[in-house]
Amino acid sequence: MSDETRQAAIDAHIQDDAFARFLGAAVTIVAPGHSRVALTVTEQMTNFHGITHGGLVFALGDLAFAAASNSRGQVAVALNVNICFLNPSKVGDRLVAEATEVNLGGRTGLYEITVVEEKSGTLIARSQDLVYRKKAWFVETED
Repeated sequence: MSDETRQAAIDAHIQDDAFARFLGAAVTIVAPGHSRVALTVTEQMTNFHGITHGGLVFALGDLAFAAASNSRGQVAVALNVNICFLNPSKVGDRLVAEATEVNLGGRTGLYEITVVEEKSGTLIARSQDLVYRKKAWFVETED
């Protein structure tokens, strides 16, 4: 399998996420150690203060984390997420979560995730996430 075909298979697997579809989130970038996921906040995604629910912000960041950490075709699962909620967002805001691999060593990987409001660039949340990489592949390597 060519590198291009393999990356397409990984991308297709990551795109087939039922929870992302449920939220209306779009995975717009998947590359080794990197991803971007976006969605538009609806009224159903707000809390009793009328701002975006923290669980939704966490979920968006987690979708980006999952895509980046699984971007090489190896099964990876979350071990820890430490998130800071920095600014509120509201209905109609377009939130973009971007995950970047900071360290990949042995069985673990460390990722930094930012969630920003697309138009203003306001930083909504930032997290540092740790992943465990299993000895299983959903898209096999050539090795």
